[in-house]
Order: sequence, then C-alpha cells, then structure tokens
Amino acid sequence: MATPAFQFTIKAAIATFGGTLLKLTHESAALGCPMALNVFFPPGAFGRSTPKVPVLWYLAGLTCSGDNGAEKGFFNYWAAKYGIAVVYPDTSPRGSNHPGEHDAYDFGSAAGFYLDATKEPWSQNYKMETYITSELPAALYSYFIVLDNSRVSLMGHSMGGHGALTLFFKHPGKYKSTSAFAPIVNPSKCPWGQKAFSGYLASKEEWAKHDATELIKAYSGADLDIFISCGLSDEYLIGGQLLIDSFVAAAKEAGRESQITVKYAPGYDHSYYYVSSLAQEHVEHAAKHLGVL
Repeated sequence: MATPAFQFTIKAAIATFGGTLLKLTHESAALGCPMALNVFFPPGAFGRSTPKVPVLWYLAGLTCSGDNGAEKGFFNYWAAKYGIAVVYPDTSPRGSNHPGEHDAYDFGSAAGFYLDATKEPWSQNYKMETYITSELPAALYSYFIVLDNSRVSLMGHSMGGHGALTLFFKHPGKYKSTSAFAPIVNPSKCPWGQKAFSGYLASKEEWAKHDATELIKAYSGADLDIFISCGLSDEYLIGGQLLIDSFVAAAKEAGRESQITVKYAPGYDHSYYYVSSLAQEHVEHAAKHLGVL
C-alpha cells in the first residue's frame, strides 16, 4: 500500500455477497474529529492492483451514518455482480459538541448537508464537501490502490440525494454519473434546507451554490444523464420537502429536460424498504457510466 494522507484502522472485515465490507475509522483534519465509514470491495478485489475496480459513493440522509446504506440498502449485492466498490461515508462530523449540535434530527449531528459551513461555530469543522470530495477520496485511493480514481460515480438518498446532485454539479468531470433516491432538490425553498442553510451559511447569497435546482440552471458542462426515483407515498414528497417538480422545471428551463429521468414508484415511502427495492436500478445506472455494464 502507498503512504496515505492518513491511516485507516480496520475495525471489522465482513464477508458479504462474495466480497468484503470493511468497517474503517480514521482521524480527519478537515472535520477535526475521528470518523467512521464502510467500504465494500467486490469479489476478487483484494490481492491485486490491476485491473482496478470502479467506485460508487453512497451519501446517506438525515439521522443516518455510513452504516445505513451498507446494512439496509442492498447495494452490495448489485455492486458485487458488476465488480464495483461502494464507499459509505458518514453524514457529519461527530463529537464536536457545538451548542445545539445534538438538539434536532435535521441540523448538526448526522445532518451535515454535504457543504462547507461558513457560519460560526459550524465553519470550524463542518466541512463535509471538502471531506467527501477531497480529503477522504485522496486517502482511500492512495491506501487501497485497487480503487480506480478515474472511474467514480455518486448516488444518495434524501439529504444524500441533495449531496449527490450538488457535488456532481459543483465538481464537473470528477464523477462519471449521479443518481438520487427521493432527493431534497430545492433546499432553498423547503423547511429542511432553509433550516440547514440558515444555520450553516453566513449569508443567504450562498444558498444557490448548494441548491441543485439553481445549479442545473447554471450548469455548462456536457450532456447529463441524471436518474432520480421517488415513492409516490413518500411523506416528504407529499409534505413539500423534496420539490422534485421544481428541479424538473429548472432542467426544462436550461434545455436539459431530456437529460433527466424521474421514476415515481407507486406505494413506496421514504424508508430503506424503498431504497433497497430500487437499488438495482441505481447501481446499474452507475455501472453503465463506469464502463462495467
């Protein structure tokens, strides 16, 4: 193994679907605290350096950690089939103990919103965008040389769907594709996003930089192929937290309506019963862009 940006401690190695799920911990300079994550390696990944395996990042939602998707998403089955590694990072720094950090499910701990905060005290270490797009991947790809840093895709659920879309738009060329389960696509206009942005960001002028509906209007990159799915019985779709129609309207305004696929699934809610039921379609969407399907 090459010398990494920081050392990982392997807490467990779990056999699953012919591959291995590693439970890892490390110290993060960006977040100023110890962090935990899971990484699934497909069958045959260990003991070789070539050919490298493509990487799919799964960003989880509010209240979650890196364990939810790894344990309940059923992604590893499909990732094993297509020879894809899956990274399951955490959703916020842990143990910072800022005032109010643990008071609500939708702000602070387990609710980092995949952005770099600019408002005190959160700006001290709530730097999830830097962690997800820079610090953690650099360390993983140098430590586990079998991971192919030239073939990387994103997917996410709810707040993680917001992250998967916004980070894709904000870092053009870094990711081969993105997809989202029941994402928060217009956070500037919904209660969850307004609470997070008001707390993390120093000025309202910054909000658009972290809003997928605004970002797609300004996106000047190549043609897109974005896949979004959502259950029609999703309580947060019905309650106005997701605002998927606003994103579709913005895509149409930008001349990219044909580059967005939205699939509504009758009867499904916001839970991991839904996520696991649609896992195949999201992994296969990534697999196509990663060159293994």
